[in-house]
Formats: sequence, C-alpha cells, structure tokens
Amino acid sequence: MSKLVTIFGGSGFIGRYIARRMAKEGWRVRVAVRRPDEAGFVRPYGAVGQVEPIFCNIRDDASVRQVLGGADAVVNCVGILNAYGKNGFDAVQAEGAARIARLSAEAGITQMVQISAIGADADSDSDYARTKAAGEAGVLEYQPNAVILRPSVVFGSEDEFFNRFASMSRMGPVLPVVGADTKFQPVYVDNVAEAAVMGVLGKAEPGVYELGGPDVKSFRELMAEMLQVIRRRRLVVNIPFAIAGLMGSSFDVLQSLSFGLFENKMITKDQVANLKNDNVVSDGAKGLADLGISPVSMGAVLPDYLWRFRPTGQYAEMTESARNLKG
Repeated sequence: MSKLVTIFGGSGFIGRYIARRMAKEGWRVRVAVRRPDEAGFVRPYGAVGQVEPIFCNIRDDASVRQVLGGADAVVNCVGILNAYGKNGFDAVQAEGAARIARLSAEAGITQMVQISAIGADADSDSDYARTKAAGEAGVLEYQPNAVILRPSVVFGSEDEFFNRFASMSRMGPVLPVVGADTKFQPVYVDNVAEAAVMGVLGKAEPGVYELGGPDVKSFRELMAEMLQVIRRRRLVVNIPFAIAGLMGSSFDVLQSLSFGLFENKMITKDQVANLKNDNVVSDGAKGLADLGISPVSMGAVLPDYLWRFRPTGQYAEMTESARNLKG
C-alpha cells in the first residue's frame, strides 16, 4: 500500500500545492481541515480516493490524533494573519504546532515539515512573529529532525497579497500601503511546495530553510510592478506607522466589541508591527539553492492571474494591439 501523509491546512493556499505534489509522488494524502465540506476541490489532485479532506481541530488532542492514524509523514501549513475568536495566535501557531509535533511523535511519525515564516522571532513585538517562533520551538522539542520552512511573502494565483492590492486598485486613484519602504523577497507558492515535498521524502536535511525568490523589492516597488501588470496608474501612498497603528487598534477594538460579527480584514495593530521589519532571507541562511530548487520570478507568474484586474480584463493585449495598429 502507498504511503500516507497528513497535511494540516492542506486546502489552504500553500497546502493545496503540497497536496497536489504529494499525490503526483504516489502518496495517499489526508487533508486535515476545519471545513472538509469546503475542501472537496482537493480530491481531483489524485486518483479516486487518493486525496481526501477530513475534519480536524488542531486545538484538540483527540481530533489531531485521529487524523494522524496510519500516517507516515506530516506537514503543518496552518497559520493565521488575524487572531479571531478562539483561533488566537498562541492557540493556532504555537500550541497547535506543538500539539501536532507531540502527537505525531507519539504515533511514531518521524518525518515532519513545518511551514513557518521569515521573521519568526521569540522576542518580536508582533504576536504573529512571536508565535511562529514558539511553534518552531514546539515542533523541534518533539520532532528534532523536522524540516522548517520560512517563506517570505508567497505569491501565486490564490494569494492574498497581490490579489488583494490589485482589487483595491480598482477603487480609486490612490493605493494606500503601510511600510512602503519595507523590503520583501516574494517566493512562488509551488517553490515552497516543492521544498515541503523534499522534506516529506527525506530529500532535505533537517533544519531551518528561509525561502525567498530572485527579487528583493520594497513594498512600494512591488506595488509598482503589480500596477504595471494590471495596466493601471495609481498613486502609491505610504501610511505612517503611527497612523496605521491607530487604525489597526481601532479595527481590533471593533472586532472585539462586535462579538464576532465583524472580522478585521483591513489592518490589525499586529500586522503594522510586523510590517516594520524587512521580510528577506537572512545572510548565511539555508534556502532554495541548498535544496536544488530554482526560484520562479514574479514576472513569470503575475500576468497569468492578475490579468483579470486589468481595465479590459482578458482583452487587454488585444486592445493594446489594436491601438498600435491605429498608430
């Protein structure tokens, strides 16, 4: 019988690419998610019955233990950008990761891949970065041979970065950003998935890998490239951290006072704190090159999925060609 991998958060942005690659490797894939009824799209990644979504709550030992039964390897892709309800940063990114590592070790599983993030820091002012570091520590406590991947901002057709700002650009002549001078090193989602699969297959040495693409650019420069792709002219305006912090705090308070009726998807105080730090691969860190992976550039991918934000959508190139003919 083929081997089985349990992927926590396997229907998410990064998880689905890992699931697809693991299915191509011939493994059975168990996609552990909170809402399996909304994850049916992962089934066609493999043969009938090869990829199956199953319910799991990573805050509960019994739930995690159940989805680990019979697995040969485990991948944890679960992460959040905004603490909401019971799914707080500590509960999900720190305690949840440690729980998965502890119970997988108890089940005799020795291959584990943890998706973390560049900037994970136990002393960070950001709860997101702090709990990412706590999650790594919890994983290594129970799975000392784990492969930990720290990607920079991840791009791809389902991303919540370029898609979000491209959508915002349709609302007016100004595109506001926080931390315009903060540097990022965007990495293609399938490069991250390839690295994770190498970890599952034992083709990557245990340890921490920081994953970044070939381009290091400021937030402002990334927005300029995105705007060029979608053929829109917008003024990129930087919101000072002090003002952004007040905005984030206000939205956070509104979320708290609404008892779950309002979820802060605008900007949180914690996100502002995180945006104060560059998000690039550290000097001397192991990365894609150490895994033999050639990083895909943004220019090779962004046009493939951002075209829908162009003023004339899929007909943009046809329209531009017609204008050239008239000239």
